[in-house]
Amino acid sequence: MTDQTKPDLPQGQDAYLRILAQIREGNLKPGDRLTETELARTLGISRTPVREAIRQLESDGLVTHVPRVGAAIRTLDYAEITELYAMRTVLEGTAARFAARTASTVEIEELDEINRAMAAAPDGAGAFTQNLHFHEGLLNAARNRFLIKAVEAVNTTLLILGPSTLSEEARAEEAFGEHEAILAALRSRDEDAAEQAMRQHIEAAHKARLRQLRGG
Repeated sequence: MTDQTKPDLPQGQDAYLRILAQIREGNLKPGDRLTETELARTLGISRTPVREAIRQLESDGLVTHVPRVGAAIRTLDYAEITELYAMRTVLEGTAARFAARTASTVEIEELDEINRAMAAAPDGAGAFTQNLHFHEGLLNAARNRFLIKAVEAVNTTLLILGPSTLSEEARAEEAFGEHEAILAALRSRDEDAAEQAMRQHIEAAHKARLRQLRGG
């Protein structure tokens, strides 16, 4: 992402997305202070849109106010991480169950293509992007707008943890296989198997995240 403001977005929204990207990439870490002046200088914009972005990040639960420090990236403790992944397991497991019932053949074929693109991605960033598309596509195939919003809220908070575990080649290969199990269940319209395969996928992602946080 460049330092130029996107012309099709309000400055506050553009600043929000750019700060969000820095959090996801690990350039802004839990506990890091967010100062309007420094961010405005880094992003090459005025302080007003930065202030709007920080307010939105606070509303999302990614930023908190620390006494004598000010706005800072929120820190998640072990229990919160476990609770968030537990919610992902329930929500995305339900999405897979719904998708087994409602996804069209074209949507399932598209998910298969996305998964193959993830396997062929040249790096962790590419694998992360394709994985994101896979989960978004499955959620859309579930045909439930409220479920989509709930999953988005959980995943937004998880951005605090930084770079995806898919930056690890072994984890990316595992995720490809887990997606294949989900796809097999979708093709056979087996709702129980689809939910179980997705639950196992999210639980594996949780374990990989905890290993990453432990440093191996």
